[in-house]
Amino acid sequence: MAEIILDCAGVRLPTGLTRAALARAAGRCAAAAERLARPGAPWREITLHVTHDAANRKMNRRILGHDYPTDVITQRYEPFPFEPPGLVAELFVNVDEARRNAERLRRTSWAEELVLYVAHGCDHLTGADDATPEGRRAMRRRDLRWMRAALKEG
Repeated sequence: MAEIILDCAGVRLPTGLTRAALARAAGRCAAAAERLARPGAPWREITLHVTHDAANRKMNRRILGHDYPTDVITQRYEPFPFEPPGLVAELFVNVDEARRNAERLRRTSWAEELVLYVAHGCDHLTGADDATPEGRRAMRRRDLRWMRAALKEG
């Protein structure tokens, strides 16, 4: 299982979602994604950056060329030849977007929405793409299943 590194500097998490609980949920989502993507191949390290709109927008502009904040940005890196095997990745999840969507859509709590973004980012690490309606539906089913399982297990 990948080591989860949590970067929440200066960000308030939703009530009831501790740093430890978020890291555990991220680890569970990553494990589900790893089984789907590369059975038997290790994922070494995933850094989860919890951001606000401004930082998320900056990363979205830098990485994808989009000048707006979004829910999650996923970056994956293959190891250099001298490094141990395994995927290294970064997820940038946006707490402001999670709060807004939870309030607007009323389908999940703010904490659930944030973990849903983690699941969605892990899904992207598998190579899954939501550019088509079929891809979006398939990812949404997995993301919700992974989010619920990650939160259910505590």
